[in-house]
Parts: sequence; C-alpha cells; structure tokens
Amino acid sequence: MPDSLTFLPAEWHEQGAVQLTWPHSNTDWRPILEAVNRCYIDMAKTLSTRVHIIIVSPEPAHIRQTLQTELSVRSLSHISFCKAPTNDTWARDHGFITLLANDGPHLLDFKFNGWGEKFPANLDNEICRRMAEQNILKGTYESHLDFVLEGGSIESDGKGTILTTSQCLLAPHRNQPMTKEQIEARLLDMLHAKRILWLDHGYLAGDDTDCHIDTLARFCPDDTIAYVKCLDPNDEHYVELAQMEAQLKEFRTMEGKPYRLIPLPMAKAIYDEDGTRLPATYANFLITNGAVLMPTYGDEATDLKAKEQLQKAFPTYDIVGIDCRPLIIQHGSLHCCTMQFPKEAL
Repeated sequence: MPDSLTFLPAEWHEQGAVQLTWPHSNTDWRPILEAVNRCYIDMAKTLSTRVHIIIVSPEPAHIRQTLQTELSVRSLSHISFCKAPTNDTWARDHGFITLLANDGPHLLDFKFNGWGEKFPANLDNEICRRMAEQNILKGTYESHLDFVLEGGSIESDGKGTILTTSQCLLAPHRNQPMTKEQIEARLLDMLHAKRILWLDHGYLAGDDTDCHIDTLARFCPDDTIAYVKCLDPNDEHYVELAQMEAQLKEFRTMEGKPYRLIPLPMAKAIYDEDGTRLPATYANFLITNGAVLMPTYGDEATDLKAKEQLQKAFPTYDIVGIDCRPLIIQHGSLHCCTMQFPKEAL
C-alpha cells in the first residue's frame, strides 16, 4: 500500500513557482522566434502576478533584458533564472515531477527521451540536474532516470488517483520490454499513488506525444474531469473521442461515484504550411493560483465556448486566454510549455 503521507498533489494545490523553458534561436522555433517569444512574454506577464516564475535558458541575461521592457519591477522580482543549455521548450515533459511528503518535497527526475526518441532531448534530459545543482528548488532530489515519464502523460487528483493513456505509456521506445502491469506497479510505487485510470481511446491529429493525457482529459477540483468532445461526425476525431467519452463515463471515484464530466469544444482545425493538421486543444490549460490560463486559437466563438465550459469547472477562478497559435505550429500548447511546483518547493 502506498504511503498516504507522500502524494502527488493536484495541479490546483497552492503553487510556489511555474517553470518556463524559454525558446531561443538554436531551437526549432527559429523561423517564428519573435511570435513565440511574444507568447512566452504573455504567459510570464500573467503568471508573475500570481506565482514565482523560474525561467530556464542558455542565455538568461538576454531574457532578463527582454522582460525588463515588458514587466513591472514588482513582476520582475517574481522571476528567477536557471542557466542551462536546452534542445527545446517543453517544460511539462522535462521538468521535475514533485511529490509532497512529511519530510518536504521530493523532486523526481525521470528520463525524457524526446517522446520515444522522436526528437533530440539530450540537453533537456539534464535540466532537472542543472536546477538541482543551482539550488533553484527546495526538496529531496530523486533520480528515476531508468524510467521514461513525461509530465504531460499523467494527471493527479491529489487523492491517490492517476489518470493516463495506454497509447502513451505503452508506446514504442518508452519503457519496453516492460508490460502494462509492470509499468503500472512501478508508477504506483514511484508516485505513491493508490490506483491508475487508463484511457484507451482518444487522439489528436498531428500529436507527437502518443496521446498525452493533458491534450485530452484533465482532472479538476471536486471529482470533475474536463475533456475534449467532438460533435462533428465527419471529423477524423469523432469516433475515438466518442469512445473516450464513453470510457470516462464508466470511470468511478474511489468512493464509487461517477465523475462530473465537462466537455470542452473541439478546436477549429488548424493546418501547417504543408497541410498537416495540428493538435490544437483546449484541454491544454494550466491551473495556477486563482487562475486558469487557457489556450486560444483565434476562433472567437469556440474560444469563448471553451472559456465558458472551463468556468464551470473552476467557478471561483479567473479564466485567462493566451493566444497559442505560435505554440501549436510546433505541435504543443500552453500546458506543455509549463511545469508547476507546489509552494513547499520554493
């Protein structure tokens, strides 16, 4: 039985900091660096009024100078920097996963291998150790570098339940030849969880992550799950997302009750210059102190509908839209760019 005094907090647990791994010219962002920098500045502006920000960058002095012209002195005081070389910017998947325990936070460092060796990740896989060396966070460092796990692939309700997808955790080049049962046992042990809910359906065209849960279905307070729903029978996602919804309806809380389900609209199709559909999703929101940062995609009606639905899940929170059209060009969105740390870790 996992130690109930050690747990993976829900994202709505009071936060001390949020990590942003900043884009730079030696990443795939180079062709649209100005636009993506604008998106990161918008995230930093919104976050700095609510939580400390840790910016990871190989060139922190340059980022600091940029932010000095954009943020107030007070906001700048809520930002610290970790100097580290980086391959890319997806902090959700290379950042620490933080447990809380009687003896303080535990900073879990898992192996990040570019979503199953699809992309270079040697530098990003070292970021957690760089942060530990620079004493950026408070807590006990735990190496789990023999196990591939991305933060975007798991959701925690803070009460011992982990939500994930079988497509991702069982995908090639992650943790083979481990079986599903072996992976589950290892996760329960490392995350001190009581059970795992496996989603077997759901996908987004253009997704590089093999169906990260944070693109499809998200835990919210009070036994609520917000999830992507497709209403168009002619859309390529319709069948898979309908099957996902059916499975979500079958899930039960540990008390045996059905979850409160809140459907999020399917984002209007966005394509890259080659005509490939991109994985735009409103499920990729970030919960932080008193606010939910929600990705928007330039479709006013659907953006508004998503905001209205998220407000139902977070009635006392501010829902703040961030234009994520630059992010989606590289097949990610807002939650993918961020990693939160509980207040105890700062």
